[in-house]
Amino acid sequence: MSRRLGRGFFARPTLEVAPDLLNKVLVAPGVAGRIVEVEAYRGSDDPGSHAYRGPTPRNEVMFGTAGHLYVYFTYGMHWCANVVTDGPGTPGAVLLRALTPLRGFARMRQRRPAAMRDHELANGPAKLAQAFGLGKSHDGADLVRACHGVSVRDDGTPPPERPAVGTRIGLSQGTDLPWRFAVSEVAEVSRPVPGR
Repeated sequence: MSRRLGRGFFARPTLEVAPDLLNKVLVAPGVAGRIVEVEAYRGSDDPGSHAYRGPTPRNEVMFGTAGHLYVYFTYGMHWCANVVTDGPGTPGAVLLRALTPLRGFARMRQRRPAAMRDHELANGPAKLAQAFGLGKSHDGADLVRACHGVSVRDDGTPPPERPAVGTRIGLSQGTDLPWRFAVSEVAEVSRPVPGR
């Protein structure tokens, strides 16, 4: 049995929520996967964050209620999905970077025909969003209420006691902050992360 995570889980500081999301299960219609890699993003103190310069139409979800999805378009071709943290007016989000597929392999393969192996179905943030069918219509979706059938669940598997910790990927600023967290020694992690 698994239970859907409540608002209180998400309504905490981003750097607490991020490692606690490891080994939770992301569920969308017909698919499910275990979260194995994330990155934390904060507000005005984080130059790598979309919220660094304040609210815009693109990032307004980050400034809202915790437990919603912040989905954005990047590089003119990819969607990426984040879980909003903290509380209204305090922007924070956790980028879902990679997961281990658990259910719905056929649907994920259909969406990700370039994936040669199962561990390549969702081993990167854009791949994850594509495999789970997440896009513009999911921006602002409430995970606590399972809007669009998307939620984060706890199946009893605890987060690792000592997650792998490293710097975030693909940034031009905030590159020194060790705010990437991963489950060690799983094939689906997008890039190796040094152990703590």
